[in-house]
Amino acid sequence: MTRATTVRAVLAAAVLLVSVLITLTMSPRLGLDLQGGTRMVLQAKDSDTAKADRESTDRTLEVLRKRIDSLGVTEPTLTRSGEDRIIVELPDVQDPRKAADVIGRTAQLTFHAVQGPGSPAGDGKALPDEEGRTLALGPAEISGAGVKEASAAFDAQQGAGWTVTLDFHKDAGRDWTRLTGAAACHPVQDERRRVAIVLDQQVISSPQVSPTVACDTGLPSGSTQITGSFSADEARELALLIQGGALPVPVEIVEQRTVGPTLGAAAIDASARAALIGAAATALFITAVYRLFGALAAVALGAYGVISYAALVALGVTLTLPGLAGFVLAIGMAVDANVLVFERAREEHTLRPKKALRTSLTAGFRHAWSAVADSNVTTLIAAGLLFFLGSGPVKGFGVTLGIGVLASMFSALVIARALTETAARSRFVSDYRGVNGIASPGRVRTWINRRDPQLMRSPRRWLLVSAVLVAVAVAGILVRGVNLGVEFTGGRLVEYATSRPVDVERARTALAGAGFGDAEVTTAGAGDISVRTGDLDNDGEHALRAALAAEGGETTKVRDELIGPSLGDELRRNALIALAIAVLVQLGYLAVRFRWTFAVASVGALVHDVIILVGAFAWLGRTVDGIFLAALLTVIGYSVNDSVVVFDRVRELWAKARRQPLAEVANRAVLQTVPRTVNTGMGALFILVALAVLGGDSLADFALALLIGIVVGTYSSVMTAVPAALLLERTSNAPPPVRAPRKGAGHREPLDSGARV
Repeated sequence: MTRATTVRAVLAAAVLLVSVLITLTMSPRLGLDLQGGTRMVLQAKDSDTAKADRESTDRTLEVLRKRIDSLGVTEPTLTRSGEDRIIVELPDVQDPRKAADVIGRTAQLTFHAVQGPGSPAGDGKALPDEEGRTLALGPAEISGAGVKEASAAFDAQQGAGWTVTLDFHKDAGRDWTRLTGAAACHPVQDERRRVAIVLDQQVISSPQVSPTVACDTGLPSGSTQITGSFSADEARELALLIQGGALPVPVEIVEQRTVGPTLGAAAIDASARAALIGAAATALFITAVYRLFGALAAVALGAYGVISYAALVALGVTLTLPGLAGFVLAIGMAVDANVLVFERAREEHTLRPKKALRTSLTAGFRHAWSAVADSNVTTLIAAGLLFFLGSGPVKGFGVTLGIGVLASMFSALVIARALTETAARSRFVSDYRGVNGIASPGRVRTWINRRDPQLMRSPRRWLLVSAVLVAVAVAGILVRGVNLGVEFTGGRLVEYATSRPVDVERARTALAGAGFGDAEVTTAGAGDISVRTGDLDNDGEHALRAALAAEGGETTKVRDELIGPSLGDELRRNALIALAIAVLVQLGYLAVRFRWTFAVASVGALVHDVIILVGAFAWLGRTVDGIFLAALLTVIGYSVNDSVVVFDRVRELWAKARRQPLAEVANRAVLQTVPRTVNTGMGALFILVALAVLGGDSLADFALALLIGIVVGTYSSVMTAVPAALLLERTSNAPPPVRAPRKGAGHREPLDSGARV
């Protein structure tokens, strides 16, 4: 065993050991669909007597969403109920009372000059400070809206303990400098040298301006600290309240209760069985194709599952059923890096059959590295931007995606490599082609070598097919319309009390039989049934109640409210902005790493896939909801990943044959990557078919969306992206890629895109 292999084996063992310990000692945070949580109903008021209007309630809802995200609660559900109520549902909250206190705080932050003793308050306020002294305050000079950023930190140097550091926006920063400059004109220890920081009509800090600050000079923005003998939790809570912003109107918690999971135990068990069967089928498939090395790759995939799950648990990511299904799907897609390596190793061994097996395997890792790196970097870029720019479920998807990518690379390039390199050194494995799985070219490659199809002879033909598919999809969107779910459109929330207890699964089955298959059913409080559905007229409500009465006996309606969308305008706008920026950054990265023509073609294929997937759901009349959004984001990542792998091979072959027509080079690159495309796609399809057939209604649309997306994405990466790049290259007339000559060399050599590891 070489030193590098030993290092990889030790590193893999250490990471696996830590992951197993985390898995055994820490519990996952489960979402509302798997475990239920806490439901709070907030009443928004413009004053003590007046109700808030819809606009101010919607603005309050968005501030609450930011505040809940700062609390570390991911995958919450927030909806407007009627004109002036907000329903907040929090999964797996450890201390609901504390969450309620933070959510309900108005967080009206203001900064005031302090008047002298005996002076009347400039705006009629005389408030006690943190030390019990009564301060006469001048009018508010700065509001909390002027604060750009707030963070909690422990100040060990000054001995101030936990503080909150503030950074102001430009205009507010100038006001802060003027306010502190005016206070600095008064003598040290004079009350008027203080600046009062008021939160919800309470002076939380009234620091004196430092004696080192000169009159009318003031403090610059970014150097302000709120002190006040805070504990760590108090400082963090204050920082998140300030950062999240003040509520436009006060809110009152009028109801708080525990709600059950939206999915019944039977649905969860069925989904778990489907995931296990799909993952097992993928492992068997990869073993059948690559024999011993495939079995070792399956072991590495099992390790990938443990590592990524441990990371999700350690980071406190909320796990929902679509998230877990996506996590299992990622196991099927994580096989991609192993397939890339094995196929390159097969090529090396087919060309040079007398070479040692371990030499071919090492060459496979070396030549596959650039494709693995570029495809995963583009995905990591998207994951990072979705996390930093998105919110709610989009941010959660970014975290899950990023963890999956990193764990996948570690599984393929460290664990699988250590296992396969160790096996390749065995004489038995090396000598017997039927054992190792790499010495033979494989059925797909053999068929391609025998037929040698010319797929890129007429690129316009394939683009015409793609244009027709897009036109059909757009027609579906225009003619049939997109059936948006409750998360996007809002709907109706109705709660019933039944004379007999009704299991959630039975209630859901009864409602589906009555034509309410998209209804979300949960338990609410002491045995009540809560139903959230789309547009529902009075006749529909009577039919819904009758369906429940067939299971629960006498059924009484206890609540009936119109609700707004949980994926509101701002959340959708932020998601679209994050996605657009992610696509643009990916476009720039691909243009730098490849060519601008390849980058534009890749993004064009991505748009092609998105339109066709949305159009397919429009024609089928399927619901486009939050679960569909998760599937769509997964398809986008898959599409870019697939295109990068194909273009990486085009770049490599073109650099070695600069005088050969690009269409011939592209055709050869496509044919060489077909075995990888087929085997990777089959690994994902096994899991998706299992989820669609065995996972029940809860995952049917999710699996269907991914099935359509992966089939279309596989097609577009070859038959849309490559032909588009060929046509763009014809119009641009750019020279093929070359590598600069080595020192002392008198000629130029073709670029070898296979980086060394």
